[in-house]
Amino acid sequence: MSVFEQLASYDHEQVVFCRNDDVGLRAIIGIHNTTLGPALGGTRLYNYASEADAVRDVLRLSRGMTYKAAVAGLDLGGGKAVIIGDPSTKSEAMFRAFGRHVASLGGRYITAEDMNTSVEDMDNIRRETRWVTGSAAAHGGSGDPSPVTAWGCFHGIRACLEVTYGSPDVAGRTVAIQGVGNVGYYLAKYLHEAGARLIYSDINHKNLARVTAEFGGDVVEGDEIYRANCDVFAPCAIGGIINSRTLPMLRAPIIAGGANNQLDDETRDGEAVAAKGITYAPDYVINAGGLINVYSELKGYPREKAMQDAAAIFNTVKRVINKAKSDGSTTQRAANRVAEERIESVGRLARVWLPA
Repeated sequence: MSVFEQLASYDHEQVVFCRNDDVGLRAIIGIHNTTLGPALGGTRLYNYASEADAVRDVLRLSRGMTYKAAVAGLDLGGGKAVIIGDPSTKSEAMFRAFGRHVASLGGRYITAEDMNTSVEDMDNIRRETRWVTGSAAAHGGSGDPSPVTAWGCFHGIRACLEVTYGSPDVAGRTVAIQGVGNVGYYLAKYLHEAGARLIYSDINHKNLARVTAEFGGDVVEGDEIYRANCDVFAPCAIGGIINSRTLPMLRAPIIAGGANNQLDDETRDGEAVAAKGITYAPDYVINAGGLINVYSELKGYPREKAMQDAAAIFNTVKRVINKAKSDGSTTQRAANRVAEERIESVGRLARVWLPA
């Protein structure tokens, strides 16, 4: 499939390829849909096996941001950027060069922190363009969005518990968290404070040492996280982990976590999850707290406002699950439809956002 055919299949407006060999920059910016507002989405740095993998990732992620913003009720479109490379080689020069490419889009795309990028990286991008969020508070940004993302996930888990068990109470429930980096760490913190029992897995042993020291809990290796006896499986690392290989291992009646693109295939794996009777909180619904945080930054709202709005993900997750039940569909399809209805009501692709 050609790049243009891929754009058509995901219904994208624009994809921008960026390079600067002097600083090792190879990046792709995907602008999916700007009907509701400028495209906003983070920049991730990852050593993709191929350029085709990077294109596929940026297309899926930017489309997901469109749906995430629409379901969350934000006046934003969907975008995403990926930088192809080894995270250990990133530099100020690389991010400043990338910032100049972002600036060239004149506000159609606004970037933010994502996998393997930091507040410091956003600060370097900001030295070249104002179209960035999530930089340090000293530079006018809102800082690390992870606490807000995790807060939304916490309340999404509560919603799933209420639907499944009749009560949103987390105390006494067991949650298995896959990946305890930034979002996973804060999710563990909130769950621990609410009385949950925790199980963790992570390829980074420093992350595991940190959460077990602060919150207790048990550590399992590799695939054992899927087999864990728990009430909730919370993926908070890489995407594509719900698939034909892992689904037979899963024992949890609920999947609710902060990772993007958790279903390897939205249709096939979404239907398989439903067939197993698992309550699934679609990733872009439950992990919208980070987007809510940077939207609050753009609007000049305080962090407290972002936390309050992220807590409302409780109601959004319940709405999606109930719609799926009433429509006889998967929660993924129900979430997609909620997003599409909002976009269509504004005028789908009829009002493309352009900077003033």
